[in-house]
Amino acid sequence: MRPSAAGRLHAGAQVAEQAPLAPLTTLRIGPVARRLITCTSTDHVIAVLRELDGRDDGVDEAVLVFAGGSNVVLADSLTGVTAVRLANGGITVDGNLLRAEAGAVWDDVVVRSIEHGLGGLECLSGIPGSAGATPVQNVGAYGAEVSDCITRVRVLERDSGTVRWVPGSELEFGYRTSIFKHGEAVGLGPARVVLEVEFALDAAGRSAPLRYGELADALDVSAGERAEPRAVREAVLRLRGRKGMVLDAADHDTWSVGSFFTNPVVAPDVCERLADTIDGPVPHYPAPDGVKLAAGWLVERAGFAKGYPEPDPGGLEARCRLSTKHALALTNRGGANTEDVLALARLIRTRVHDVFGITLQPEPVLLGCRL
Repeated sequence: MRPSAAGRLHAGAQVAEQAPLAPLTTLRIGPVARRLITCTSTDHVIAVLRELDGRDDGVDEAVLVFAGGSNVVLADSLTGVTAVRLANGGITVDGNLLRAEAGAVWDDVVVRSIEHGLGGLECLSGIPGSAGATPVQNVGAYGAEVSDCITRVRVLERDSGTVRWVPGSELEFGYRTSIFKHGEAVGLGPARVVLEVEFALDAAGRSAPLRYGELADALDVSAGERAEPRAVREAVLRLRGRKGMVLDAADHDTWSVGSFFTNPVVAPDVCERLADTIDGPVPHYPAPDGVKLAAGWLVERAGFAKGYPEPDPGGLEARCRLSTKHALALTNRGGANTEDVLALARLIRTRVHDVFGITLQPEPVLLGCRL
């Protein structure tokens, strides 16, 4: 990576040339960017993107916007990329309102909320990535979603350069989706860039209602009850750790985007059909538009055990395998490329469809590649 002098175009943001992006993603896969522009303030983000989006000099430039790199699969074949990394990491608390800039480390946001005696985010402990990604995916875990607490999001509309606050009610939140995942992209980036997120939290210091049975059991409370946020966080981290879902740079079993597939929502009759043809119970949960099935269960029942594929008799393992702890995590065992990951994802999706007639959908954003 070669440093480059930051000029007028980049408004004081740090610039590096020929910068590998793989180390900046949790999957450890990505291209070498022609330029990497790191924005440590929201003002830098706005100025850089306005300048890049307003260029009319005939330069063919693909602009990639990212922050934590935790929920994205980047094609390592991409060339000529200018990557804009959001590293604006401010976190402020005012009463029960917490504001986090897009580049803030998400788990730091959770910790800050608990330190201030606020409840509501503790079930989302240990999730890698940045605060700005949470409304995009409507990030959720253990029965909670960020949409439960988000009041508004500050965004940059890239087509006009306008910056505005958008109320949570207008963000079209759904299961792992939001308005940010809809509409036309601008280059390799979204049409709307999240700059800052505001959360309204429980000032009484109570956790969110504990809807997830495994978590409630771990805390010895009934489903729907609340608990002390710090205790909830500790229990969540233990559960995530046992499933290989706490990022550890030294452990290839955690080099992933988390769950690669979302839990499919199907019509009730589809769930009934499965129950009639499968020995034993079919894990399912009520959903607004039908019945939610457990994608990990489908993957395992289709023949993909945790750790698939097993190392060969000589101990040589594939460059991309399922986590040994979680059937939805496709992991880079060191040296994997984008096609290694996509090939395993395609194999899994095809077989699940062949066995169950259900097409799994990817949870991460795929940039420069597709299943």
